[in-house]
Amino acid sequence: MTETPPTSTRAPRAFLVLHGWQNHRPVGHWQYWLADRLADLGHEVVYPQLPEADDPDLERWLAELDALLGELAGRRVTVVCHSLACLLWLHAVARDDVLAGPVDRVLLVAPPSPEVALEHPEIAEFAPPPLTPERVAAAAATTRVVGTDNDPYCPQGAAAAYAVPLSLPVDVLPGEAHLNPDSGYGPWPSMLDWCLAVSPDGYGQRAVEARSAQRADASGT
Repeated sequence: MTETPPTSTRAPRAFLVLHGWQNHRPVGHWQYWLADRLADLGHEVVYPQLPEADDPDLERWLAELDALLGELAGRRVTVVCHSLACLLWLHAVARDDVLAGPVDRVLLVAPPSPEVALEHPEIAEFAPPPLTPERVAAAAATTRVVGTDNDPYCPQGAAAAYAVPLSLPVDVLPGEAHLNPDSGYGPWPSMLDWCLAVSPDGYGQRAVEARSAQRADASGT
């Protein structure tokens, strides 16, 4: 069963779920499932369709992110990024005009490598800017990376490309490719468990596990 926070700490929180390139929020995607489950549990969830997902514009996406975070001001915000949205977040961290202050948590799932972003004209401008670990740490109380060892969009692996240079904790899920519906990532109970973890120690140290490593109730019910 998915963990249930103690009654005294069950106050609703806000979750901002951000999709990647060419993603039109299909119902079979784990982000769609996650947004539904969190909303069912009484949390505030924002899962927007970012503009022109097939041919995204960095400045428009940054403006959208800025507006969304403004609407969530004053809440404990968790930002869950997949794929290109991870690079969007890193650009926001590098700017002085997007993040008004640190959020509670950020999860960067399957970030594309800089080299792969540059290979695709539609997303080349999203190639991540130079960042220091200190800059990333100042943007959120906790930032965590989740990647695999065979992601075609990050051949060197998210650990080497992002976690190590930015001094971030990382979960490497062997053989799970890009962590999308093609990899079997619809319901993802471990992702829900991470989102529901109550204390900073709980979600700071909790690993996100692969679906294949999980219990039988993979539907999350």
